[in-house]
Amino acid sequence: MTLHYPAPETRNGSFGETLDVLREVEGWLTDTQARRLWERACALPSPGQIVEIGSFRGRSTIVLARAAPEGVEVVAIDPHAGTDRGPREWVTSDELGERDRLHFEANVQQAGVAARIRHVRQRSQDALDDVAGEVNLLYVDGAHRYPLVRDDLRDWGARVPPGGTLLVHDAFSSVGVTLALLRLMVFASDWSWHGRTGSLAEYRREPVRGAARLRGTLGQLAQLPWFARNLLVKTALVLRLRPLARALGHRSNPWHY
Repeated sequence: MTLHYPAPETRNGSFGETLDVLREVEGWLTDTQARRLWERACALPSPGQIVEIGSFRGRSTIVLARAAPEGVEVVAIDPHAGTDRGPREWVTSDELGERDRLHFEANVQQAGVAARIRHVRQRSQDALDDVAGEVNLLYVDGAHRYPLVRDDLRDWGARVPPGGTLLVHDAFSSVGVTLALLRLMVFASDWSWHGRTGSLAEYRREPVRGAARLRGTLGQLAQLPWFARNLLVKTALVLRLRPLARALGHRSNPWHY
């Protein structure tokens, strides 16, 4: 299920102009996923707060900051530790982390949104006490290992008030993220399922009961064949079996999102 909302111009310009800004910003957020982020951020009431877990070099951060209404703070949480930066990257590198930080700061400055962003350079679980208040829009795209995703969804998700939105990247694509969703979200009674754009899944904080809960659970379980296909594509790419990846529908990106 994909919901479409109007994407008005904000004081930082239109969505199309934002895509132009993103052209030189490295990251894994697709254009269609960026639009979903844009629409949800545009719809937030003011005052409010957006929390992003996992900023890398600022691609999603820029979308959120350019879309957020006046009075909505954007908090970007990323330790820039040089690890968990992308697929199969688990070894810490201070040099890579510092390079990412410098690119992040330069990119948000170039996009004209540096003043709108509060950068918390900590691991997400260490940052819980440094970010006060409710989180109206939570975007989770941090470390993808199961225990870390589980903790982000559980602990930061508890800060989302009724009516708030949770967006999760690499849903039904990464093993760790998908296991965390199966554990905490698929059968939840306080989160409603609102579909996905590629691997960007959306949830709304609200009670779900009876038939509505069943529909949400079945809707998420219906993503598992797509998840299995994604694992096959990634395995083919790792083994450099590109003909097999193409046969499974993989076309252009170096990885599958």
